[in-house]
Amino acid sequence: MTTDRADAPRAARVLPPSAVPRPTAAAGLPPRGPVLKPLPPPRPGRGLRRRTTALLPAADCLATAGAALLALGTTAAPAALTALVPAALLLHCRAGLYRPGPAPSALDDLPGLLGRAAVLWCAAAAVLAAVHPGRALPPVALAGAVAAHTLLVCAGRATVYRAGRNAARRRPRAALIVGTDQAARQLAAVLDAHPEYGMRPVGLVPPAPLLTGGPAAPPAPGGLPRLTSVPDLARAVIQHTVRDVVFTLPPYGDPHTAALLRRFVDQGSVIWLAGPAAAREGRPPHPGTDQLWGFACRRLDTAPPRHGGRRKRALDLALATGALVAAAPVLLGCALAVRLADGPGVLCRRERTGRDGRGFTLLTFRTLRGGEAQQETSRGATDDGRLSRVGRLLRRSALERLPQLWNVLRGDMSLVGPRPEHPRVVQRCTQACPEYGARHRMRPGLTGLAQVHGLRDGGPPEDLARFDNLYIDSWSPWQDIRILLRTAASAWRRERG
Repeated sequence: MTTDRADAPRAARVLPPSAVPRPTAAAGLPPRGPVLKPLPPPRPGRGLRRRTTALLPAADCLATAGAALLALGTTAAPAALTALVPAALLLHCRAGLYRPGPAPSALDDLPGLLGRAAVLWCAAAAVLAAVHPGRALPPVALAGAVAAHTLLVCAGRATVYRAGRNAARRRPRAALIVGTDQAARQLAAVLDAHPEYGMRPVGLVPPAPLLTGGPAAPPAPGGLPRLTSVPDLARAVIQHTVRDVVFTLPPYGDPHTAALLRRFVDQGSVIWLAGPAAAREGRPPHPGTDQLWGFACRRLDTAPPRHGGRRKRALDLALATGALVAAAPVLLGCALAVRLADGPGVLCRRERTGRDGRGFTLLTFRTLRGGEAQQETSRGATDDGRLSRVGRLLRRSALERLPQLWNVLRGDMSLVGPRPEHPRVVQRCTQACPEYGARHRMRPGLTGLAQVHGLRDGGPPEDLARFDNLYIDSWSPWQDIRILLRTAASAWRRERG
C-alpha cells in the first residue's frame, strides 16, 4: 500500500521533537544491545512563570476597568467592559505580551501596550459614536483614555514583575545549560550570582553525542556536574525537577544537538537561547529578546507536539472499521488461497517497534514457503524459490498487508505513519542518525510520507527520519487522507501495469 511520490506538506512547523525512544522487543523477547531511555516528564508543580503569567491578565483587566471608569463614567462603563476586557486580552495575547522573558520590564512593554490601547479605544469610540451619537468621545477624552489605560497597565505590570523577581530570588527553578564548556560556565556563573532571573544551574550538558553509559565525567570548574550520558541526564531531571534548559549554541546546528532539543521539549521544559546565538548582529533583535546580565536571551517558540491525538485515532478507527468490513471477502479469499497453495499457517507474525519504542506483533499474510522465521527476509531478496506464486501475487498487489488493519483497530498501528521496523533495524538506524528515534513519537502506519516518496522498502536513515519527522510535526487530517488517496492510486497503477 504505497505510492511512488506525493507532495510534501506545504507548511511544517519546526516542532521540537521527541525523546529518542527505547527500542524494546516484542512480548516475550529480550531487548537487544544497549538502549537509550527517554527523559521522564518533570514532576507536577506550579512554576514561577506560570504564576506570573496568570497575574498579568488580571492586572490588564483591572487597568482596562479603571480606564473605562475614567473615560465613560460609572453609567456606561459596566456595559462597555463586556467588550473592552476580552478585546484587550486578545490584543495583548496576539502580541506575545503574556510570555515574559527572564528579566521582564514594564518599560519594555510600553510601546506595544500604547499601540494596542490606541487601537482598542479608537475602535470603542467608533462603535460608541455609531450606537449613541450623543455620547461620542471628543478627541481630548479619547487621548486621555488611551493615556490612562497605558499608564494603568504599565503600573500593574510593573507590580507583577517586581513580585515575580522577588519570588524568583527566593526560589529559583532548576535549569540545565547546554553548550561548550567555557560559554556554559560563564552563563552558569551569571545565573548563580543573579537569582532574580529565576534559574539555578544544576548541570552542564556538552553538545557532543550522549553516551549510553560509562564513567561519570569530572565536574566542571565551579562544582557543576557535566552530564555526558543519558542516565546522568535523566537522573538530574528527576532529582532537581528541571523545568528550564538554556542553549548557548544554535539547537539545530547539528543532529546531536537537535536530538537533545527534542528530548527536552517532549519532557516539558522551557527552552531558552542565550549568548551570541540569541543575538542578531547589525539587525533588529528577535521579538521577545531579553538579557541575562549582558547575555542576549530569548525563549524559543516550541509549540507542543500535535501528533494527531484523539482526532487521528478516531480517523483510524472509522476508516479501518469500514475497510475491514468492505474487504472481508477479499481477506477470506486471500487466506483460502494461501492455505490451499502453501499449507497451514496463513498469517505471519513479525516483531516490530511501535510508538514510544514499545514492541508489537505485526500481522501479514504468509508469502514465503517455510516457517514464520523465514518471513523476515527482505522483500528485495525473495527471488530464490521461497516466494510462492500466491505470495508473489499478494506482494505485487499489496494484499499481504490487509491483516494490518487488525493492528490498526488494536491500537498498535495507524493507517498513516512511519514505517514499522524490526528492533535490530531501529537500534542500528538510531545509532547512525540521532533524529531517527524521534519517528516513534507516533504509531507506525500502513503507509506514510516516506513510503509515498519511494522509500517503500527502507532507505537511508537520514531520509526516513527527515520525512517521518516532517509528517509528525505537520500532521493534519487532510494530510492523512491525501497520503491514503495517493497510496490507493499507486496500488491501482501497479495492478494495471
